[in-house]
Amino acid sequence: MTAPRPHTAVLDAVLERLTYVNEETGYTVARVATDSGSDLLTVVGALLGAQPGESLRLRGRWSSHPKFGRQFEVESYTTVLPATVQGIQRYLGSGLIKGIGPRFAERIVERFGVDTLDVIEQTPDRLIEVPGLGPKRTAKIIAAWEEQKAIKEVMVFLQGVGVSTSLAVRIFKTYGEESISVVREEPYRLAADVWGIGFKTADTIAQAVGIPHDSPERVKAGLQYTLSEATDDGHCFLPQAQLVTDAGKILGVPADLIDRCLDELAEAEGVVRETLPGEVTAVYLVPFHRAETALAGSLLRLLRNSADRMPHFAGVDWDKALAWLHRRTGAELAPEQEQAVRLALTSKVAVLTGGPGCGKSFTVRSIVELAAAKRAKVVLVAPTGRAAKRLAELTGYPAATVHRLLQLRPGGDPSFDRDHPLDADLLVVDEASMLDLILANKLVKAIPAGAHVLLVGDVDQLPSVGAGEVLRDLLAAEAVPRVRLTQIFRQAQESGVVTNAHRINAGRPPVTTGLPDFFLFPNEDTEATAELTVDVACRRIASRFSLDPRRDVQVLAPMHRGPAGAGALNTLLQQALTPAREGLPERRVGGRVFRIGDKVTQIRNNYEKGAAGVFNGTLGVVTALSTEEQTLTVRTDEDEDIEYEFDELDELSHAYAMTIHRSQGSEYPAVVIPLTTSAWMMLQRNLLYTAVTRAKKLVVLVGSRRALAAAVRTVGAGRRHTALTYRLDETGGVRA
Repeated sequence: MTAPRPHTAVLDAVLERLTYVNEETGYTVARVATDSGSDLLTVVGALLGAQPGESLRLRGRWSSHPKFGRQFEVESYTTVLPATVQGIQRYLGSGLIKGIGPRFAERIVERFGVDTLDVIEQTPDRLIEVPGLGPKRTAKIIAAWEEQKAIKEVMVFLQGVGVSTSLAVRIFKTYGEESISVVREEPYRLAADVWGIGFKTADTIAQAVGIPHDSPERVKAGLQYTLSEATDDGHCFLPQAQLVTDAGKILGVPADLIDRCLDELAEAEGVVRETLPGEVTAVYLVPFHRAETALAGSLLRLLRNSADRMPHFAGVDWDKALAWLHRRTGAELAPEQEQAVRLALTSKVAVLTGGPGCGKSFTVRSIVELAAAKRAKVVLVAPTGRAAKRLAELTGYPAATVHRLLQLRPGGDPSFDRDHPLDADLLVVDEASMLDLILANKLVKAIPAGAHVLLVGDVDQLPSVGAGEVLRDLLAAEAVPRVRLTQIFRQAQESGVVTNAHRINAGRPPVTTGLPDFFLFPNEDTEATAELTVDVACRRIASRFSLDPRRDVQVLAPMHRGPAGAGALNTLLQQALTPAREGLPERRVGGRVFRIGDKVTQIRNNYEKGAAGVFNGTLGVVTALSTEEQTLTVRTDEDEDIEYEFDELDELSHAYAMTIHRSQGSEYPAVVIPLTTSAWMMLQRNLLYTAVTRAKKLVVLVGSRRALAAAVRTVGAGRRHTALTYRLDETGGVRA
């Protein structure tokens, strides 16, 4: 006979500290204090969103854990206002109400005692009686209290339909007082309007509020979600048959209903359908179809335009020009490099590609030197802040990120476009493999007629994080002139990093013994590999090579999840490099804790922040954190200070370790790469090649020899669904 299940119990407690939080499931282990004044109790379960200092009413069951003893299993919780002087002071001082920190909490409670919360609620103007609380701060506290009250009301409703606290806050910020009516009547709007809510969350809410499983509204939202997921995987479109199949797996409704809803979506211009060569019916989300057709049109216009903003090079004496360049730089161009220089200065659109050590950088510098000698307006640009800095150092001319160059405004519209073009005779785009379709379209649209554009990048690296594979598509288009550098220069041949990058790219295993700059620490156990990775990154490299583990060493993992994934490694690396210290402020968000000194990265485009927006992949360091003002400040790698409200911190991720995909366009003195068989699906040649080519001086592989062999052996997954090459050549192929 099974033992009877314990009865549901209610526990009123103050949350003292969060011991463990799993961000993905919400499972939490916490310590709480009760009025009984006994030792802290352990509670476990769904507590995602609760913050230390809050008074909670927990519903659940008591149980006994064989290792950890008696604990309370939480099934649900609500926040309640504390009733004691100590509880009120702790509650107000915890940073939950903006404008009140521990210092002011003590003063307010000293003045009003147990009536404090009633005063804030009913006669908040009396706060002015507290020494040091002027009208400005009082107004801020009143506004924050009102917002908290409104959010709590929305949260009570949303918790009833299965929405976490952090998402509830975001829904409230988007819709304000209309939150409950939008959730109840148009739940699928959430997936389009609220960052962090996808179709699956919206669908769960929709079911809770009674929207039928076979509702056309649900099916259309599911189709758009399927296409959106495909763009997240890099595709610009999906073939219709694949779209219907993929959507069917998510929606669980008949294919004929999906076909009908797709027809209605296309008629309402919610998607674009187009028949491509090979009788492929491509289905696009509208912005991606617009961007692909517009990018192809812009490039063809540039190529065919008779105007030339650098006419000097059409009839230049190349022997004389190259001799001048040799005197200027002290180095001679190889034949391939010379061909690239001529091409960039005489063709309106050109592509330069090649692996490490093949002289791309010197070729670019030569092109810029010659253009500048003829007083051409040279504009240098790269997708990331680090890549732009490197380009500026290489050429001696200023370089900007694409976003800063185009001066993107709130909402994402650029200040420069076809009607307001850039003032440039030659535009050089470095790290062009990172350019996704949407960004490439915005950039090329802003190039003036008659200007020259040179796209430089390594086509063997991973394609862009966003949809499309622009560099590869341009190289495949007959209409676009290109040069591929293949000769590895003697100096580069002495680098183990460079020679092994080329070995990996050719499908040959890297040499891991006898080199001063390329090492393998073998270990077949995944968890031991994670510990060894941290030891190598934080201690061994620092002691042997005098490199700073936070500034100079970057851990690059094939995937985010798993014991040796970027997520778990970030926790271990933070413990080693930026541990908790008594008296130093910190802020917990889900399963992560932010502290001053943390290395972080932005994980979404936010056009509202900073001088010209902050973009996915921007790196920085936390320089300030105020629990009273509920703000955190990040100094980015573009030397800009960006302030985040605490409820915006899910836009940041720790960056002690990052996925190889997120490292594109960046270079680091030393790179540590954990390789485990648990990341089997991600172990591909271009992934490993990209990771190795991020290193300037040193690569250390840690982990499984089997995983390394698999990565070298496995050619990357199939190409992305794009039609840019077809649109450029008009008779060219389409990848579907």
